[in-house]
Amino acid sequence: MSNSIYPIIPCLWFDRQAEEAVSFYVELFGNSEIGHKAYFEKAGQDQHGMPEGTLMSCSFKLHGQEFLALNGNHQYPFSPGISFYVTCETLAEAEKYWEALQQGGQVMMPFDKYDWSEKYGFLNDKFGVAWQISLGKISDVKQKFVPSLLFVGDKFGKAESAIEFYMGIFKEATLEGIARFTEEEGEGPDKVKHAQFYLNGSTFTIMESSISQTFGFTPAISFIVHCDTQEEIDHYWEKLTEGGGDEVQCGWLYDHFGISWQGGAQNAFGWNGGPQKSQKTDSGLYAYEEIKHH
Repeated sequence: MSNSIYPIIPCLWFDRQAEEAVSFYVELFGNSEIGHKAYFEKAGQDQHGMPEGTLMSCSFKLHGQEFLALNGNHQYPFSPGISFYVTCETLAEAEKYWEALQQGGQVMMPFDKYDWSEKYGFLNDKFGVAWQISLGKISDVKQKFVPSLLFVGDKFGKAESAIEFYMGIFKEATLEGIARFTEEEGEGPDKVKHAQFYLNGSTFTIMESSISQTFGFTPAISFIVHCDTQEEIDHYWEKLTEGGGDEVQCGWLYDHFGISWQGGAQNAFGWNGGPQKSQKTDSGLYAYEEIKHH
């Protein structure tokens, strides 16, 4: 396999609101930029059902971190099962983000003082994307936006197994630490209260809870793993589907915990060198065709 290491890129599947959402995030978070945009063409319209010229996908960066937005349909709604933990180093910054993101959204945990942060809140924004806004130090988490996986329902009790699973697959994997529940907290002393780990240089966190919830993981947020060779693509494809995961199509799969992944060639998203037509323009059409028929 190649020795190159590329950050893992979150891919967000919007219900025809990708362009509006990207503009909103870029303006709100600042130090951000919009990258390559790809548009639906007349070809394949009988499958994707979108008007010609409608935005299909858009790559963007928030504080130097890459994201990809896809214009999909309502089939896969966002879920608090995967949220983005945003570390703010000033109260003014945290308040700004919180006030903007809660407009038209849904608060799950009030913006208040908690044991782990002087100011913290958990919400879904108006597009359905879940965010955790926290006052803290970026040096503790290494990046501004951290994908956070919440294991609930039938996934409760599997957080540590998930960490071990991912750490055994990725070329660069490091465990920062695991904080476990105490017996007094009622979740069981072996359960994961919070864990932080790194995959290919990208920070992830995992939490789990036995509290009954109506949500789980959905393909609305998937993680793109860039590869240099077919050997690498085959490695991630094979390993991530082990133990009960499943292949979807065109580089999409989900693992046996229900997390969705994409694997493909590096630079397929237009940041370096413009549109990559040979990659089906950001793989968005591939994604749309498959999910429409899945």
